[in-house]
Amino acid sequence: MTESTATLERPGEDAPSHADNPHHARRWLILVVIGLAQLMVVLDATVVNIALPSAQADLGFSDDARQWVVTAYALAFGSLLLLGGRLADLFGRKNALLVGLAGFAAVSAIGGFAGNIEMLLIARAAQGVFGALLAPAALSLLTTTFTDPKERGRAFGVFGAIGGGGAAIGLLLGGVLTEYLDWRWCMFVNIVFAVVTFIGGAILLRRQKSDGPRPKLDLPGTVTASAGLFALVYGFSNAEHDSWGSVSVWGFLLAGLVLLAVFVGLQQRVRHPLLPLRVLLDRDRGGSYIAMFLLAIGMFSIFLFLTFYVQLNLKFTPIQSGFGFLPMVGTLMIAATTATSVLLPRFGPRPLVPTGMLIAGAGLFWLSGINVGSTYAGGVLGPLMVMGVGIGLAMAPAMSVATFGVDMHDAGVASATVNTMQQVGGSIGTALLSTLAGNAASSFIAGRTPTPQLAAEAAVHSYTTAFTWAAAIFVAGAVITGLLLRPGAPKQQATAAAVHM
Repeated sequence: MTESTATLERPGEDAPSHADNPHHARRWLILVVIGLAQLMVVLDATVVNIALPSAQADLGFSDDARQWVVTAYALAFGSLLLLGGRLADLFGRKNALLVGLAGFAAVSAIGGFAGNIEMLLIARAAQGVFGALLAPAALSLLTTTFTDPKERGRAFGVFGAIGGGGAAIGLLLGGVLTEYLDWRWCMFVNIVFAVVTFIGGAILLRRQKSDGPRPKLDLPGTVTASAGLFALVYGFSNAEHDSWGSVSVWGFLLAGLVLLAVFVGLQQRVRHPLLPLRVLLDRDRGGSYIAMFLLAIGMFSIFLFLTFYVQLNLKFTPIQSGFGFLPMVGTLMIAATTATSVLLPRFGPRPLVPTGMLIAGAGLFWLSGINVGSTYAGGVLGPLMVMGVGIGLAMAPAMSVATFGVDMHDAGVASATVNTMQQVGGSIGTALLSTLAGNAASSFIAGRTPTPQLAAEAAVHSYTTAFTWAAAIFVAGAVITGLLLRPGAPKQQATAAAVHM
């Protein structure tokens, strides 16, 4: 990869001074606003999952329609993120965040009042649209608000902890709302988050001037990127219920790859590219994007298959399942904040991201040892806490470095690329690991007399197979990021760390 003009070693060239930063005086309050926006987007990917059986019973839709409640959000969100990021660069990050929040609240209300599956699906797709606008705006606001290296580390530690633990919080919140109120509150709760965040953003945020020429919208790039990402996410979503040899799977995957190849070609020729290749070709940013992509694949197996295990095998209620993930959230938050505020300024990303992925992989290998007779305390709790440490150690520094040193007028699209990597990684993880788990279960029961005990053992075998493959993906990610990320601490961050010692 080539070196970009705004490398990690010289962040000060692009970072505005405190005098030029209208957000500096209120930066910690702004972090609360940005954190709430990020939490709403992240937990919305899981908070609805636990409510699906209740929603299905209430609205009377089929099992086939049920998976579209999840897929509709993922398709819209994943395919429009790059466009949302560039719109934030074009029309202002504050405007993008507030419009995204207002829209998200409105369509969440529509989903909560849905009287049929069609209205619910439209609301979920619209949530994805507005989420694709506000998520990149939130991360780019964090990038441009915190310009001091030491404070930036703390802020990204908090943000990374929310990104890693938000899905688990969504499971807990979904269980509480569904059990004690109604499934519709899994939609209505977004209104509370959005209104509070909107008020805070409107009061605290100011429009920031760009440090370069204002970019224009790349229409050919927008069409090819959005269509390509849509096709990829849709193809992997179809792989959950269709065979990999089905046209609905490989046809869309092939179309997605072709469209993205055309997109890359266009970005090298147009004057105002949607995703400037200089954002991707820096070694540290490129390695960080790959880390976010692979972390999303592995994290999927933790939340999906472990939820199945604790509910079906350990007989946890939805609320107990949510509480069961909290130890991982705790260790993740501690590791994330420590990694970005203390370790990243001293050592740089190269030792942190690969080590974190290795630790998370070790936790998954440990978790793959569970069986039908395992208990939560004896088989699940320890691996969960280890995985939290590893994910926090890898994710928060990767997220920080992925948006570090970019020109301010590229901050939105750089932030959108982080979210895109997570979304596409999650879609691939859903399809790939579900297929591997399903094949493992089928092989386990082949030629054996069906019994309830055999079915339970086959299910656990499918989960542990997914955990093992996810662990291998983390190990591979550690090798790849170890080769890509540059060694040593960033110069200015290392200086700041020495001053604060």
